Amino acid sequence: MLDRAALAILNHLLREAAWARARLLPFSGRTARLKLPPWQLDFAIDESGQLTPATAAQPDVEIALPADAPLAALRGADAVAKDVHVSGSAEFADTLGFVLRKLRWDFEEDLSRQVGDIAAHRIAGLIKTFGAWQRQAATNLAENLAEYLTEEQAILVKPADTADLAAGVGRLCDDLAKLEDRVARIHL
Repeated sequence: MLDRAALAILNHLLREAAWARARLLPFSGRTARLKLPPWQLDFAIDESGQLTPATAAQPDVEIALPADAPLAALRGADAVAKDVHVSGSAEFADTLGFVLRKLRWDFEEDLSRQVGDIAAHRIAGLIKTFGAWQRQAATNLAENLAEYLTEEQAILVKPADTADLAAGVGRLCDDLAKLEDRVARIHL
């Protein structure tokens, strides 16, 4: 059931993106597996460049995302991409990765079909403003929590203090090496 919903969403995005279907067309008939533990999505590329369910025992390509991918996605696609494991056809995987990274949902366009252009534009503006406020609130919370844990509770160490400690240890190692050299010269 979740597979059907995921394919329906991806196909909706693909129907709105002719460039993406054109990129996928050369791979018509090939199968892929997208894994996000504990879930996996098996699909094939059809003759129109859209996705259909597949049950291939061995897909042409397998893309395994880390379990924390949904959280990492909040930091951007690059945060997710660095821990992705790909096996199988490199060309197919590269094309799938490119298409999945570049697909965007124009929710304002979809909404305008239901409520009209002006209302959709205003609703989209409200949603974007609310999203920006949520991101700012999360950033403020993280910064305040970090400050509390470093300043008030001293549970975390400040980066500057860590750098000072590392520099002090480095100087101590250098001084110790010099002292060992002097002691070795005295004993000769």
